[in-house]
Amino acid sequence: MMKLMIGNQKGGVGKTTTALALGRCFADRGLRTLLVDSDPQGSIAVTLKLKPEFYLADFILNQVALPLCVHTAAPNFEILAGNRDTVTMEQRINTMYGREHVFQKAFGQYEGNYDVILVDVSPSISLLQACSMVFCQSILIPVSMDTLSISGAGATIFSAKNIGDNVMTSILPIAILPTIVNQRYGLTEVVMGMIGRLSETYNLPVLNQIRTDQTIGRAARTHSMLKDVDPGSKALEDYETAATSILKLMDHNGEFERFTRPNEALNGVETAQVN
Repeated sequence: MMKLMIGNQKGGVGKTTTALALGRCFADRGLRTLLVDSDPQGSIAVTLKLKPEFYLADFILNQVALPLCVHTAAPNFEILAGNRDTVTMEQRINTMYGREHVFQKAFGQYEGNYDVILVDVSPSISLLQACSMVFCQSILIPVSMDTLSISGAGATIFSAKNIGDNVMTSILPIAILPTIVNQRYGLTEVVMGMIGRLSETYNLPVLNQIRTDQTIGRAARTHSMLKDVDPGSKALEDYETAATSILKLMDHNGEFERFTRPNEALNGVETAQVN
């Protein structure tokens, strides 16, 4: 099974949009997918206007069974939403022994129910981000066309190494995903150049670009997912390509091979080599 954290220390890079879009892409391919929102802002619940009976804090602190906490957003696609209680949860976890492993312990018995688990995190260094990194051990880094998002990506890579060293666990970024890309703006070329240098420094693949699309705005306004607003949107097309590439990158045992399209596998992925 695949576990993947989606994170960048800079906000506004399209993390939540990416988490929802990729989660739906995986689910539509028949992969049983769980999306966990560990952001105290509860962005996913707000975006989709969800009001579940139980949230992430109930699952972690009160040990409510996971099936009672998840919301089925689409076939094969379940969401464990966060809310403001996530802040209290983080404070409580801070006093626990082996706190960085809390997610590992809580989700461990349920991992067999899923093929993919995605974790969306807050845009700041926090204990819950550390828990997410230790649990997933793999990170996808969305980077928008903003120079500060490059700094946020670098901070995420640095944090992953430090946290991994502290808990003696290998935590690896798997790729950079350029988001909110509009080629008409001059800054786009500048940021893409910076992404290229970041890729070379850390030997990270750069996935295909996610183009700007009015459908993303419409989805937010209607509290819907991209697929339900416009199945033919260019943003969704880009996320489908990214989903194929991610499955290929993470397919260590060949278990996801049948969920990728051979002619599309790693389409748009450039792996930079360290000089």
